[in-house]
Amino acid sequence: MSRYEDQSASALWPDAALRSMTGASEKASVRKLRNHSLRYALNNELHARPFMPLRSPERIAHLAIPRDEQGVADDHAVLVALCERYGVTAPQPGVNHFSHDFGRFRLKWERHTEFVSYSFFERGALNGLFDAPALGRVAADWLDELPGDVIVAVHLVLLPPDTPPPGAEELAHHFAGGALIGSAVSGGAASVFTDYRIDPDGFSRLLIHDNSLGEHQAGLVAQRLLEVVTYGTMALLALPTAREIGLEIARCERELADATAAMAEPGSNDEERGLLNQLLQLASSIERLLATTSYRFRAAQAYHALVQTRIQELREERIDGLQTLAEFMERRLSPAMRTCSAVHERLENVSQRLARASNLLRTRVDIAVQRHSRDVLRSMNRRAKLQLALNELVEGLSVFAITYYALGIIAYPLAALGPVLGIAPSQVTGAAAPVVFAAAWLGLRRLRKKKLLRHRGPDPSQ
Repeated sequence: MSRYEDQSASALWPDAALRSMTGASEKASVRKLRNHSLRYALNNELHARPFMPLRSPERIAHLAIPRDEQGVADDHAVLVALCERYGVTAPQPGVNHFSHDFGRFRLKWERHTEFVSYSFFERGALNGLFDAPALGRVAADWLDELPGDVIVAVHLVLLPPDTPPPGAEELAHHFAGGALIGSAVSGGAASVFTDYRIDPDGFSRLLIHDNSLGEHQAGLVAQRLLEVVTYGTMALLALPTAREIGLEIARCERELADATAAMAEPGSNDEERGLLNQLLQLASSIERLLATTSYRFRAAQAYHALVQTRIQELREERIDGLQTLAEFMERRLSPAMRTCSAVHERLENVSQRLARASNLLRTRVDIAVQRHSRDVLRSMNRRAKLQLALNELVEGLSVFAITYYALGIIAYPLAALGPVLGIAPSQVTGAAAPVVFAAAWLGLRRLRKKKLLRHRGPDPSQ
C-alpha cells in the first residue's frame, strides 16, 4: 500500500472500526498458527505446584510419603478415594498437582519424583496453637490406608497480626525439644519459629506470626518453610548410605593398594593372571556400589540446592538470641551433605584408580605376550632356516642319486651294443657322467624356481 492509500484509509475509517478490523486480522492469524505438540504442556510447567493463598489464623498439616515409579496408580487411587468420600470430583490420572476445598479442610496434593505430599489447611480461630491440628479434620480410616511410610510430618500454625507475638515462655512451652530456631522473614512481614524436632505425636512444629503478610505472600512463606523441611529430610536419606559403604570402600582401597604394589614386582604368568582376576573382582564391587548409590548421592545434592534456594527466598533477618534457619542448616545439614559428597568422590576416585591399575596390568600382560610371540617367531625362523638347509642338502644328494641311476640305465644298453659298435661301455658312461649330472642339477633348480614362483604369486612388475 502506498503512503497516499494509507492516509486515505485512516481518513475514511473511524478508529473503532480500524481497531476491530485489526483485531479480526490478528485473530485470523492466530487461528492459522500451528502449535507445537508440547507447547501447552511446557507452559503449564511454569505454573505447576502453585502455593495456596493463606489468611491467618490458619492451621496446616503436611505429610510426605516416599514412593517409587511403580506406585503412580496407588497414589492416584488414594487421592480418588479421599475425593469420593467427600463428594469432590477427582483429578484425571497422570496429574502431579491437585488442590481443592473439601469443606472441612482444603487439600493441596503434589506428586514428586520420590515422594507424594499431602497438605491439609484449616482456617479458623485458634484454641491452643497445636492442640487441634488440621489433620484432625480428615477421616482417620482414610489416613490409615495411606500407602508407604511417612518420612515428613509437620504441624504449621499461622498467627494473625492482631495476636501478640509469642514470648520466650510461650515458645519454650510449644518447643520444648531443644534449641529454638527463628528469624524475621520477607522483610519483617512475618516471624517464624521452629526447633526441627519430632514431638511425641510424631510431628514437627512450625509457627509463623503474621505481621503484615498478604494472602499470597503468606502462602508462599508457608510453602517455602515446608519445602525446607521436606527437601532437607530427603537430602539426608543419602547419609546412612554414605556411612554404610564407607567400610567397603576402605576394603577396596586396601586391596587395590596391595594389587598395585604386587604389580611393581616381576611375576610369572600365573601371578599376573591372579592379579588380573583380583582387579576384575574389585571393579565389579566398585561398579555395584556406584550403580546402587550414584542416584541417591546426586539426588541429595539436588535437594540440598533446593533447601539453600528456599532459605534464600525467605530473606531472613536475625532475631536476637536465636539462630536463623540458614545458620541451622549450615551447621547441621551442610556437613552431612559434604560427607555424602566426599564419599561419592572417594568412590569415583577408587574407580578411576582401579581403571588405571587395570590398564597398567593389561599393558604388562600385552608386553609379556608380545615378548613370547617374538621368541616363538625367532624359533620358527631358526626352524625354517634349518629346514631350508636340509632341503638344499637333500637336493644335492638327489642330484647324485639321479645321476647314479641315470648312468646305470645308460650302462645297460651300452653293455649290449658295445661289442657291436666297437666302443667300450665304461668310456661312454664316464663321458656321459658330467652331462647327466649337469642336466639333473639344472632340472632340479628349475623345478625349485617354479615352486617359489607358485608360492610368491605373479610378479606385479610384469
